[in-house]
Amino acid sequence: MSTTPEPADDLWADLRLTTRARIGLGRAGNSLPSQRVLEFKAAHSAARDAVHDPLDIDDLTTQLGDLDVDDALHVQSRAGSRSEYLRRPDLGRQPADVSHLPETGADIAIVLADGLSPRALTDHGRGLLEALVTALRTRFTLAPPVIATQARVALGDHIGEALGVQTLIVIIGERPGLSVADSLGIYLTHLPRPGRSDADRNCISNIHPPDGLDYATAARIAAALVEGARKLGRSGVALKDTSRAQLTESEAAVLEQS
Repeated sequence: MSTTPEPADDLWADLRLTTRARIGLGRAGNSLPSQRVLEFKAAHSAARDAVHDPLDIDDLTTQLGDLDVDDALHVQSRAGSRSEYLRRPDLGRQPADVSHLPETGADIAIVLADGLSPRALTDHGRGLLEALVTALRTRFTLAPPVIATQARVALGDHIGEALGVQTLIVIIGERPGLSVADSLGIYLTHLPRPGRSDADRNCISNIHPPDGLDYATAARIAAALVEGARKLGRSGVALKDTSRAQLTESEAAVLEQS
């Protein structure tokens, strides 16, 4: 017999409204109630699908078509398949070819990378790119966006160097979890070049409205980091995010969870 609390007696109900974590699941004998087990399996399947399903480049290109940006370019890593990408992270950090990328001399390049959740890029890539363009275009010149497939974050360093930009912004699908399978992250690197490490980057994570960080807030933080990096001459551990002072209480709460 299930001992899952009835809604009227569910002491966890209010707390569940503030988190995607699995809390107060109840018991059915020595196990979980069937509903909770099925929810777990569904979430696990969604996370696996998010990792393994390849990015539909044509669909994403179509989504970007009505934005006021140059036509998107495409770079693939040396990983020849999704399976190889997952088994060989090193190949995901190296481009198969960047000779077709123009040297733009622009201030900023934005790379849309499939990462570990191509689904996240399909769901949120266009909206986040639009917000970034809105936040950055009046102050900086932008290179054509680049769609990167079978990509790890460091692949962007090769792209940024080839485009000849000062600052690189990589939008990438984050590793899916059992609560969120479609979350994006932003990695910002000033003066990108091969060999940069994670200590040279700044990260904004948990971008997946309506439950995660919204596009406009993420873009505002990124713009503040770009300006800070240009003044400081570098990004990473030496660069602090000063934009949170202007965040609302709800925006700051989302960031604390990321």
